[in-house]
Amino acid sequence: MEEFLKVGIISSTHGVRGEVKVFPTTDDVKRFKHLKEVLLDTEKELLPLSIESVKFFKQFAILKFKGFDSPEEVQKFRGKALFVTRENAVKLKKDEYFIADLIGMKVRSEDDSVRGQLKDVMQTGANDVYVIALEDGRELLLPAIKECVLDISFEKNEIKIHLLEGLLDG
Repeated sequence: MEEFLKVGIISSTHGVRGEVKVFPTTDDVKRFKHLKEVLLDTEKELLPLSIESVKFFKQFAILKFKGFDSPEEVQKFRGKALFVTRENAVKLKKDEYFIADLIGMKVRSEDDSVRGQLKDVMQTGANDVYVIALEDGRELLLPAIKECVLDISFEKNEIKIHLLEGLLDG
């Protein structure tokens, strides 16, 4: 399991007070309202930054970090990712998972006829879709619904699936 979870990427500076515009990589941009600290990936280290204020503009979060008061001071953060520790992550409900924890898990069908590895999760709105790289080189797009995803076991690092008719045709 990942120790740190990505919550956004700094896209640009904003205004003249040292604020940055953050493109969220989290389901709910409003989660930034409850954060006190983020970790900036400088590519050498994870630099802790205290959040002084949060505003919202369209789909972006506008963050002001303590100790950074001009656009010149935060310009170097452009394009960098922001992370939170697992303790500062949003609390998950039953049957909810962080995508970062699922990527790379082994996948097998209930009868062991299909095997592969989860390589991505597409968020479509109605339900997520698991992108599974099959051992035979094909790719399976599996709706992440109860009828298809039978069990997720972090202990076994495995997802057990049921294939609905027609999912492997093509």
